Amino acid sequence: MNIEQSIIEGCERLEVRLRAGTGARLAVFLSLLERWNRAYNLTAVRDPKAMVVRHVLDSLSILPWLEGIRVLDVGSGAGLPGIPLAIVQPDFEFVLLDSNGKRTRFMNQVVAELKLANVSVVRSRIEDYRPAILMNSVVSRAFATLAEMVAEAGRLCAPEGRLLAMKGVFPDDELARLPSGYNVVGVYPLQVPDLDAERHLVHLTPARRD
Repeated sequence: MNIEQSIIEGCERLEVRLRAGTGARLAVFLSLLERWNRAYNLTAVRDPKAMVVRHVLDSLSILPWLEGIRVLDVGSGAGLPGIPLAIVQPDFEFVLLDSNGKRTRFMNQVVAELKLANVSVVRSRIEDYRPAILMNSVVSRAFATLAEMVAEAGRLCAPEGRLLAMKGVFPDDELARLPSGYNVVGVYPLQVPDLDAERHLVHLTPARRD
């Protein structure tokens, strides 16, 4: 089974519906990631089939929780989860934020080659980023602790928006250290096909200040 077929099959198991040609575009993204990874060490995952599971399917597992059209991927790194989500959800606008030059160069190359009109890559430290409009969804994948995420990225979330933090095992300690001002809507186990590891998604919202 080739990489595109593995992606399509995995998405079917995730119950993610792909538009025509989307599987091929996701495969091109992984091909670019594999090529750039040899020089830039963007990810510890080297095997393309492992990349399908750990990068594409893992990223797409949070798709049902995205809300609103403006999505910020904080500390996007190699464009994860932002690029797979943007490829599958072209009607949303994604901002991929990272302070590392080699990572933003890679993401810009992906955006150019795949003509991702719904993606903007921003090289900036999170504390320096000042968007003109607040985000409907702020997502992170192994970016920081929950307390650090809300301290640094919480201000970027619209009052009715949501913060979505991708985690491994159930983050008891991080939840216990979460500062006031945010509500935990839920912590959801993510079922990623063929991934032999725990995954959870923490869904937070800013507390209402009526």
